[in-house]
Amino acid sequence: MSRIGKLPITVPSGTTVTIEGQVLSAKGPKGQLTMELPDVITAKLEGAELTINPREDLVEAANEKIRLNDEKGRKKMTFAQALDASARTMWGTSRANASNLVQGAAEGFKKNLELVGVGYRAQMQGKDLKLALGFSHDVIYQAPEGIEIKCAKPTEIEIAGADKQVVGQVAAEIRNYRRPEPFKGKGVRYQGEYVRRKEGKKK
Repeated sequence: MSRIGKLPITVPSGTTVTIEGQVLSAKGPKGQLTMELPDVITAKLEGAELTINPREDLVEAANEKIRLNDEKGRKKMTFAQALDASARTMWGTSRANASNLVQGAAEGFKKNLELVGVGYRAQMQGKDLKLALGFSHDVIYQAPEGIEIKCAKPTEIEIAGADKQVVGQVAAEIRNYRRPEPFKGKGVRYQGEYVRRKEGKKK
């Protein structure tokens, strides 16, 4: 079995999960998110536990394949080996995405960036982020809907939102304006990111 896929997802109090066909929705304090499950995957909600499993007919086919294999006296086949390839590949992925959906609606996600370099500064300009990164002009970044950006310090940026993918994408786009360079380490980096340094030219 998939070691990730078979794990149940605990739905926190204050968060509501609904299943309509292949559409999975979660509504919580941080907002509402939806995702569509692949055709080979089904979701089931029992109390406060959400489980993601392969479709029942595929599970039955896998169990039958294992039974026939045993009758022929062959080497023991695992459930993952007997399961349809498309279900096997999507099971763990769907469970991980569903877990992120529930966590995002309940608690949200955060990414922190650091600005390293003389004169590198960040500040909020209304809902937009204004960055001074050593260019001849300031960079203005407009946050997408559902994303909140804060600057507690001029050299620190906090990106928060319900959708993990969008939070990561925003952080990557801001970092790409001035990626950390390897000689002095100047640039925009993730908090705690290790920047491999190079030795400069010697006279």
